[in-house]
Amino acid sequence: MQHVSSQRPCVSPMRTVQSCSRAPLRPAKCSEVASPLRLKASVHQKATPNWAFGNHTPSSNSRQHRQTTRCSATSTFVGLGVFFTPSIVAVIYAYFKGKGNVKDGLSRMLTEVTQGYFQPNVGGESIPVAQGELSDLAGDEPLFKALYQWFLDSGGVYKLAFGPKAFIVVSDPVVVRHLLKENAFNYDKGVLAEILEPIMGKGLIPADLETWKPRRRAIVPAFHKAYIETMIKMFGRCTEVAVQKLDAVATSGQEVDMESQFLSLGMDIIGLGVFNYDFRSLTTESPVIKAVYGVLKEAEHRSTFYIPYWNLPFAKNLVPRQRKFFADLAVINDCLDDLIAQAKRTRQTDDAEALQARDYSKVKDPSLLRFMVDLRDADIDDKQLRDDLMTMLIAGHETTAAVLTWTLFQLMQSPEALAKAVEEINQVVGDDTPSLEQLQQLPYVRAILAESLRLYPQPPILIRRALADDVLPTPLGGDPKGYPIGKGADIFISVWNLHRSPHLWKDPDTFRPERFSETNTNPAFEGRWAGYRPEAQGSSLYPNEVAADFAFIPFGGGARKCVGDQFALLEATVALAMLLRRYSFSFATGPESVGMATGATIHTAHGLKVKVAQRQQSQSVSKPSKADLATV
Repeated sequence: MQHVSSQRPCVSPMRTVQSCSRAPLRPAKCSEVASPLRLKASVHQKATPNWAFGNHTPSSNSRQHRQTTRCSATSTFVGLGVFFTPSIVAVIYAYFKGKGNVKDGLSRMLTEVTQGYFQPNVGGESIPVAQGELSDLAGDEPLFKALYQWFLDSGGVYKLAFGPKAFIVVSDPVVVRHLLKENAFNYDKGVLAEILEPIMGKGLIPADLETWKPRRRAIVPAFHKAYIETMIKMFGRCTEVAVQKLDAVATSGQEVDMESQFLSLGMDIIGLGVFNYDFRSLTTESPVIKAVYGVLKEAEHRSTFYIPYWNLPFAKNLVPRQRKFFADLAVINDCLDDLIAQAKRTRQTDDAEALQARDYSKVKDPSLLRFMVDLRDADIDDKQLRDDLMTMLIAGHETTAAVLTWTLFQLMQSPEALAKAVEEINQVVGDDTPSLEQLQQLPYVRAILAESLRLYPQPPILIRRALADDVLPTPLGGDPKGYPIGKGADIFISVWNLHRSPHLWKDPDTFRPERFSETNTNPAFEGRWAGYRPEAQGSSLYPNEVAADFAFIPFGGGARKCVGDQFALLEATVALAMLLRRYSFSFATGPESVGMATGATIHTAHGLKVKVAQRQQSQSVSKPSKADLATV
């Protein structure tokens, strides 16, 4: 019988081997590496024995089979080694790169490999790179706290890189002044605009410069004195609703979450002040209120999640939280569209000066929406109006609530400051609802709010992106030549770091409202930072970036500073004065149980749960003289 032979290909894990040849009565040869699949077949499959054809004896076939098996096993181990060796080498490299932390090391490897491929070369090669561990970002502490430690280690300008992205973190007032004032129009909102665009569209916060300029010109005149005076009365009426609710809580002895109460108060005030809509969130809960909080929750999620999965085409329909987000957004948009349509049906156009001269005590609808709709030649479509209103709703109500929450948190731990504030309120306001004139006579209460904003800025980080190449000025202790950066560079302005910098503030972590009546400088800046000068505050009722030369920027600074800063601070002052006058507050379980979390703003992790008691009112009060007020 003619001898039958065969040639079978041998496929390795890398799919690059040739074949294994086998001749009768000779040991099998491996030209390359045997496949694990072939090994399995040679061991487990039952084939027709060669001696059945009369060419071999059973013993010779058995010997050949053993030789083939040994060759196949050896080849398999070699193949597995070739396959896994790069991974093993990568893990070893990551171990040393991450100084013992493999996750940090792998992230740094990803950064090295992807920089320049997934993002443009944005420069900044001379900027110090933060030497902290990426795992610091994944802990329980908010991101801005990790940025603070790296600021102390790396200086006022440093680079933070993780994965394919790199950010430049700025914590120096000289550089911040450059970004927000001196070269402000070279920067837009960058990553922040990308996050907020689905929510706020082209509202003032995320808007590009071309959209922002005309919108700001249209909105700023709406915050005129007559409007502010009318709003202060409305602040008082809304706070009275909160007072009635707290009266019941004080009588019952139950604890209450004041953060939740401040959020509801802020929602009611924004609704009436911006578009003349009464949410009544202090007493009821409507679908619109639920939708607003749902959108706020998503905004926080997007601002803290590193991978923008929501941009994937299928996410809107397949991811449950995204389906809920768009459903909530539809509820709010429908409400705003109805309000806009109603305002336009009763439109009475006039120029800005005439609108400002209206007798707002007799105006049925004194809202910002009414002003913007009635403004002649405003040339604004419904979508832009809705974007503006959505921006004010989302940004306005939570910011003021956060300010009041952390102010009360600090006052409950600062009995001297609290006593001083209550005495000032008793002397100036008494049992009245504060007027604008009376608010002007509460310098210490206003300083308390400013100190709360210094310690807990809202938001803790401002985001910018370079529209063209630039050179950042030299920060304290930095390169005298400055730091060149390229178009597209993403920048984090750490307001938290600025406000708690030991280079800018004495006892930066101490709650001390008196600091805003004191001059403070640092000679190490060699005249490049003017320091904090109370007299530079000008006509503003509250400390600002001008007085602090951009070391204090609770509402930003420069051209894109928040247009509603005075609205928010006056609202907080009215509420604080009315509540401190009537109640004493104490922690229900201690300050350590409050915790801290972050999203769009800094808020508590577990709420601000307190016990409320009605304060004993003094029988007689006398108002302080102007000289007394000047010394506070």
